Amino acid sequence: MTMPIRRALTWHRPMMVFAGVMAGMAVVSAVGLAVDDRVLLGAPVWLKPFKFAVSMALYCVTWAWLVSLLRTHKRLAAGVSTVLVTFLAVEYAIIALQAARGRASHFNTSTEFDANLGRVMGGSIVVLWVGTLALTVLLLRTPIADAASRLAIRLGSAISLVGLALGALMFLPASGRTVEGVIGAHSVGVPDGGPGMPVTGWSTTGGDLRIPHFIGMHALQLLPLLALLLGALATRLRVLTDGAVRARLVLVAAAGYAGLVALVTWQALRGQPLLAPDAWTLVAAGLLAFGVATGVADALRRAPVQEHAGHEEVGVR
Repeated sequence: MTMPIRRALTWHRPMMVFAGVMAGMAVVSAVGLAVDDRVLLGAPVWLKPFKFAVSMALYCVTWAWLVSLLRTHKRLAAGVSTVLVTFLAVEYAIIALQAARGRASHFNTSTEFDANLGRVMGGSIVVLWVGTLALTVLLLRTPIADAASRLAIRLGSAISLVGLALGALMFLPASGRTVEGVIGAHSVGVPDGGPGMPVTGWSTTGGDLRIPHFIGMHALQLLPLLALLLGALATRLRVLTDGAVRARLVLVAAAGYAGLVALVTWQALRGQPLLAPDAWTLVAAGLLAFGVATGVADALRRAPVQEHAGHEEVGVR
């Protein structure tokens, strides 16, 4: 255990330090949730700082690891990563400040001060997306020996980039989302601040654009974790000892994940709660699940099998 920890400590230091700070702020925000009973738009004022602290910590640890995989342009990647940390810090400082003031940090134009903070956050979000795009391009050019890991990292970072971009939908005007002093909203078809799911706060009465934003962003963690899991299972399941099989499974998972992002985006834009899908959403979800299951079965079926000394073994390419 000490070796992986020591190796992690050598990753991009500003990102790792900021991830540690965000872990601390998650604890602080959790304390705020326990002792501060103020509510803003139907949610505890410290819920947003808590969620953003966790998300930013995951983002920074993941990209610190991915940057460590680069073989070229390391200085450029380190510079871009430092810029990203700076703007993430600015964004989080505004979120925490507004929570302490009991004011909305996003979409709030009720005063000139709130509007200016919103503009700063909007600029930081643009920088975050452009910087993530730059790191993604560098990552796509990095050779990674294991095919499953290579696909998981590249496709995960690409889907994550789409997930980040989907956040822009929250700033577009739409029916049922216009409130005085507010530009944009999370919800579709209902005002922000209505009944929501536990922890996430996602609307239970209308569509919620935070869902595709969240799901899309975290492909960056989930697909590489899948590749690691498949590699670990290869010691127990002979069919997974073939790198080509693991790569096909990751490819199927990435296609299914991209389909899921598209599905929940479509659902949210139609003003439909995540847990109350209509018939069309259920049909689309069923087709997506069938496609993924078929892809998994096909990947396993195509695993090369060779006979040696009276028994079968899975060939390793």
